[in-house]
Amino acid sequence: MRGEETAGASGPVTMSMHDFNRLSQFIYKECGINITPTKKIMLEGRLNKRLRRLGLLSFAEYCDYLFSNEGMNSELIWMIDEVTTNKTDFFREPKHFEYLTAKVLPEAAHEAQRSGRKNIAIWSAGCSSGEEPYTLAMVVNEFIDSNPGANLSYVVVGTDISPSVLEKAKKAIYENERVIPVPPEMKKKYLLRGKDRMKNFVRIVPSLRERVKFRRLNFMDGDFGFREALDIIFCRNVIIYFDRPTQEVLLNKFCRCLSPGGYVFMGHSETLFGMDIPLVQIAPTIYRKAS
Repeated sequence: MRGEETAGASGPVTMSMHDFNRLSQFIYKECGINITPTKKIMLEGRLNKRLRRLGLLSFAEYCDYLFSNEGMNSELIWMIDEVTTNKTDFFREPKHFEYLTAKVLPEAAHEAQRSGRKNIAIWSAGCSSGEEPYTLAMVVNEFIDSNPGANLSYVVVGTDISPSVLEKAKKAIYENERVIPVPPEMKKKYLLRGKDRMKNFVRIVPSLRERVKFRRLNFMDGDFGFREALDIIFCRNVIIYFDRPTQEVLLNKFCRCLSPGGYVFMGHSETLFGMDIPLVQIAPTIYRKAS
């Protein structure tokens, strides 16, 4: 739990370069996130919230606390919460979902006809507050409902390093303005309108929430915890926060979780050019694992 807010410095605390180096190196080691000196002011601003919360007067005090046994147990996840960026939307980069419906899901349905049944395992890596995994569930569910003979089932796993955004994702409650990108027919089918004080909110219907599982995951973990091979990985606008060597290591770890012929969807600003990974580009920002 976060500590109670206590009186600390009267205004924002300035971070020395020494403390910045201590923190940025620690964040890189623990999370793989590369925070360059150009982002010092950003880091200082975000972590000032933690100093106020803990009643500390300097970043030197904060570093000493963070690196202690108590800090590693109780403060680390909240520090990570502050320094990670969580930006997402429903149906963000819609061409990816169009490709799923036009290419990937019909292919899975054809495989199911040969094997008797196909369970599609999808991972939303860096899922933030859940908009992407719920979008994926809507799209797959729509395809299944439109193709009743396809013999398909599915599960979506959303992971993030931030505990606070995962709590939002699990609740599946969103402001009306957040669901504007959802097509009208899907709103009627998959969103429940709030009443009274919740009238400006909607909630994902239970049948869809049951298909989406959330858990905390740090990309620096040695084992991502998937016991069966994945068919589809959405990792969009996530690896941009890592340096190039870390990106290549991460993508190779992703590929070890992916079935032969499985798909990886990346963000529009991300490129895998020059990396030694078993992925072949088949469309802009869409890759497939070599069989």
